[in-house]
Amino acid sequence: MLKNIDPLLSPDLLMVLRSMGHGDDIAIVDANFPATAMARRLVRLDGLAATEVTHAILSVMPLDDFVPEAAWRMEVVGDPQAEQPIFDEFRAIIARHEGANFRLASLERFAFYEQAKAAYAIVSTGERRLYGNIILRKGVVRDR
Repeated sequence: MLKNIDPLLSPDLLMVLRSMGHGDDIAIVDANFPATAMARRLVRLDGLAATEVTHAILSVMPLDDFVPEAAWRMEVVGDPQAEQPIFDEFRAIIARHEGANFRLASLERFAFYEQAKAAYAIVSTGERRLYGNIILRKGVVRDR
C-alpha cells in the first residue's frame, strides 16, 4: 500500500500512467469492449466499474489543457445525441478532478475504436453498463 494513492491503481496501471507522456491517451473501457484485440498495452481491472477506475486515474493524472478536448465518450449507435446515465457520472468525475473547464466530447463508435487502438494503453474494466467507455488525454504536471 502507498499513502494517498487510490488502492484501485494497481502496480501495472501505475507503471502505465507513469510511463505515459504529455498528449498520450488512455482508454478506460467496459466489459463488452474488444480491448484485448485492440490494445497496444492492456491493463485488466475486472470487477471494477469504469467510473471507479476513471476517478482513480484522474486522482493522479492531469488532463491535457493545451487542446480543445481531452476526454471522449462513445456515442450511442443510431442516436448520437442520446445520453446515458454513465455520461453524467464521467462528467462529474472530470469536474471534480479537473474543474468545469473540461468537457466530455463524443466520438462515433468506430472513430472511438480507432482512437482507442492508437491509445498508449487500454484499461479493461468489469463495467456492465452500456457505453461505459472513456478516453483521457494526459496533460502536464506543473511545478507548484
